[in-house]
Order: sequence, then structure tokens, then C-alpha cells
Amino acid sequence: MTLGQLPRTIRGAFRTVTTRPASLYERNARNVMIDGMGVGLVTGVATFLSVFLIRLGASNLQVGLLTAMPAVTGALLAIPIGDFIQRRSNIILWYARSRLWVLSSYALTGLIPFVAGNRTIAAIIVIWALATLPQTMVNLTFTLVMSAVAGPEKRMALMSRRWTTLGVVNALSVALVGWTLDRMRFPINYQAVFVASFLGGLLSYYFSTSIVLPEGGHVPSGERRRWYAAFSGMRRTLAAQRAFSRFVAAQFVYRCGMSMAIPLFPLYWVRIAQASDASIGLINTVSSGVLMIAYALWIAASRRRGERWVLLVCGAGLALYPVLVAFSGEVWQLVLLGGMAGIFVAGADLVLFDLLIATCSPELRGPSVGLYHTTSYIATFAAPLIATAAADRVGIIPMLLVAAGLRAAGTVLFLLLGIGREVDVSVGVG
Repeated sequence: MTLGQLPRTIRGAFRTVTTRPASLYERNARNVMIDGMGVGLVTGVATFLSVFLIRLGASNLQVGLLTAMPAVTGALLAIPIGDFIQRRSNIILWYARSRLWVLSSYALTGLIPFVAGNRTIAAIIVIWALATLPQTMVNLTFTLVMSAVAGPEKRMALMSRRWTTLGVVNALSVALVGWTLDRMRFPINYQAVFVASFLGGLLSYYFSTSIVLPEGGHVPSGERRRWYAAFSGMRRTLAAQRAFSRFVAAQFVYRCGMSMAIPLFPLYWVRIAQASDASIGLINTVSSGVLMIAYALWIAASRRRGERWVLLVCGAGLALYPVLVAFSGEVWQLVLLGGMAGIFVAGADLVLFDLLIATCSPELRGPSVGLYHTTSYIATFAAPLIATAAADRVGIIPMLLVAAGLRAAGTVLFLLLGIGREVDVSVGVG
């Protein structure tokens, strides 16, 4: 297959990374995508973080805590952090340093068993508890930086290219990690791949610090107020943005269903499907690998049918995924289902990111992004803990079905509240 035969998004990603940039946007786009490649290297290892804890003997609740802890910090601090970032002039520095801190936590996870001994599980949980603050900062600054770099016309195209390159690198990384884990003894195998992932963190840091925002891309607020004052403005932020308010409400229900299933999948793979590390790596490789084509497909679909159509189709597909997993009995079936999920995740990621930016006003973007992430964090905190605690009583499979029901309910709300209708009519697709 030649380059000309590849889907448009993949060709664009390849050319952006390999062609010498001639403008500020092209330089930024290149930095954005290579930064994503560094993230992809590390998140290939991240796939096995919960698996590592499970194999160390962690309880269902401890696995749920790993997923839920970032949400505690986010739920408490996303709004004041969003307000804080809105008043900063150099948000790139905050983005890059916070990202490096988070990615370095994987290396610390690999090193801590050498000194923690029998307390390794607790120590790893502490590491990731401390990483929740920079993770919250990364999530908020990422949205603002990407919006400023691309603008409404190129936003969706740039993000599809970034996530394409990230997905390719992530798929290769997961496959390599799964292969490596099966060829070394436990736990040194996990420690080695976690420490090695630090190289991806350095790559991400170097290229993220090279991003230069265009003039007017981020306009810092001159208003000075105490950090807790940001909470008092939530009602005003919602009242001033009706489309944003409806979007936040619908995505909260949807996010609960998405988050509830996150700790259940590795529990199902290890305890019910009895999947090996190589098989788990293959499931995630296929899921990440299909993104390379899926982003291109959803970009074309959004141009032809609109973002609202893509959102509803992907929401329905992701609601079906936990149901199919719950009734699968073979590893090869889980691999195929992982690929199916990757297709729908690609479309949902693109559209939800674009709708977040499109439905909030530029002058309220920092606080709005903070409020959006607060609701997401609440869902991410509560749903995994409920899922893992309930799984101890009723089982993993019934809770997968509950997660599917919540995903379906969120999709129905997207439909009933008209989410994406204003964007399709007034803005079009990026």
C-alpha cells in the first residue's frame, strides 16, 4: 500500500510529522503529534497498571481506587484550577511540566517494589494519589492548548491526527510490553517496562514545551480573586451557556457508564477469562490499532452526517460493548470486541472534545472546562468504586450490564437534549 492509498487522516498525520513545517500552525501541529507519540509510548504501559496490582494481590476495591483517585482531586480542584489557568499567560509551561510529572509516575511505580516490600500495593496507590494534582492540570490545560493551537476550523482535524499517531504508537507499545512481560519473571518484568516508559515522558516533555500559541490563542483574564471564589461563579457559567449546560448534564450520565466499566474489564480478563499478559496486550493492541483507521472514518462521517449523528452512533456502540464482553467466553472474542470498542471510542473522543469547546464561550472557557472536568471527575470517582464494591457482592458480569445501561441512558440524553444540534447547524465540523 502506498502513502496515497492510506486514509486521508493517516496521510495528513504522516506528512505533518515528517514534512519540514513552514508556518507556526504547522510547527505546532508537528509538536502536538510528536508529544502525542510520547504519550502513546507511556500509555501502552499504563494499560498494565491495574493488571500489575491485580497480580500483586490487590483487592477489587484497591483496583477501583486506582481508577477513582484522580477523580477525587479533579472533583475538588478542577474548577479553581480552570480559573487559575484562565489567568495564566504561559499555559504551555503548566501543561508540559504537569505532563512530565504524571508520566514519571510510571517510572516510580517500577522502582518502588525495590524498597516497599510487602507494602508495594499501598505505595503504588500513594504514588498515583500524588499524581492526581498534575493530572488534573494536564486535563484542563490540554483542552485549552489544543483549542488555541488549531482554532474552530482545524480543531477536529488536528485532534484526529494527534490521536491517530498516539493510537499507532500505543498499539505498538502495548504489543511490545505484552510480549516482554511474558518473557521475564514477575515482578521484575513489570518493573522493567514501567521504568523504560520514562523515555516516552521525556519525548512528550521536549515537544510539548516547543508549542508556541498564536497571538490571541489564549487571552488571560486580568481578574484577581481568591481560589475558592471560582465555585461561586458556577451558576453564572451555566446560566450564560444553555447549550453547554445541556451538554454537561448528558455527558455526566454517559461518563458514569464509561467509568464504571474501566476497572471491570481487567478484572474480567484476569479472573474470568483467565487471559495471559500477552493476550491482554493483544486486546489493547487491537483496540488502539483500529484508531488509525477509525479517526479517518469518523472525520468523513462528521462532514457528511454531522457531529450529532456520530455522537449517537458511537454512544450506542459503546453501550453495547460491555454487554458483549459479559457474554463472551474466549480470548479471541475479547480481541475482536476490543477492536469494535476502539472504533466507537475514536468517534466519541473526537466529537465530545469538539462539542466541549464549541458550546462554551471563549471568555468563560477556563472556568467552563474546569466545570466540565469536575462533573467528569465525579463520575470517574464514584462509578468505579461502586462497580468494584458491587462486583464483590453480585459479580463482575452483572456490573458490566449496569455500566452498559448507564452508557445507553447517556446516549438517550444526548438525543433528547439535542446535543450537537447547534454545532452542526451553526458551526459545522472541524
